[in-house]
Amino acid sequence: MVGAGHRHQLYLPGDSAVHRLPPQCKLLAVFSFALVVVATPRERFWAFAVYAVMLVAVALLARVPLPYVLRRMVIELPFVLFAFLIPVIGMGERTTVLGLSLSVEGLWAAWNILAKATLGVVASILLAATTEPRVILLGAQRLRLPSLLVQIAMFMLRYLDVILDEMRRMKVARESRGFEARNFRHIPVIARSAGALFIRSYERGERVHLAMLSRGYSGQMPIIGEISASAKQWGAALALPILALAVLGLSL
Repeated sequence: MVGAGHRHQLYLPGDSAVHRLPPQCKLLAVFSFALVVVATPRERFWAFAVYAVMLVAVALLARVPLPYVLRRMVIELPFVLFAFLIPVIGMGERTTVLGLSLSVEGLWAAWNILAKATLGVVASILLAATTEPRVILLGAQRLRLPSLLVQIAMFMLRYLDVILDEMRRMKVARESRGFEARNFRHIPVIARSAGALFIRSYERGERVHLAMLSRGYSGQMPIIGEISASAKQWGAALALPILALAVLGLSL
């Protein structure tokens, strides 16, 4: 199905109880937890604090270091910048914070985005840190996600490193001929390289597709190994969203 030799940078090898859970259980747990977080009223500060404590407990159980999680939260930076802009450009009632005139509704909106996005990002980081990407896709397949989408994601994962290696070789080839992009005049050269990379990738895709057809591919990827989950494993994984749901019930 998918090459097993590609280890993603987000994955942290380990043998914790969280690592051993089947991927479909963890996927459903993270998705359900995210839904509960989104449904929580923004005024319930204590509920978000409890959610954060729950994620810290999962991180400790999975033996995922806090610095590891913090470094990978950089992906949230666009949300943070957007959240900081909302109170400044927001309309309605204003209040003064550190000498700045800010929108009250904008402050609430910024808090809502930051709190919920941060919790969702941390939950996703923990999922990626304890589950290999190819295994996550197998879990998605077990959850009966659309087969075509799962296959596209599988091939993206499998051939991403191949395309990146091709880009690096093209860059080395340009630099070995004395080319160095310094200003806008060099954009046409980069554009031609991008076009060549696209054509090569397209042709590679055609060859891979023909190779698959010659080996009996009929629209469905073969499942080499079934990943089953016991009731105990489902219960352990769903403990997180169930506890979060109980917190949500108390906050309403």
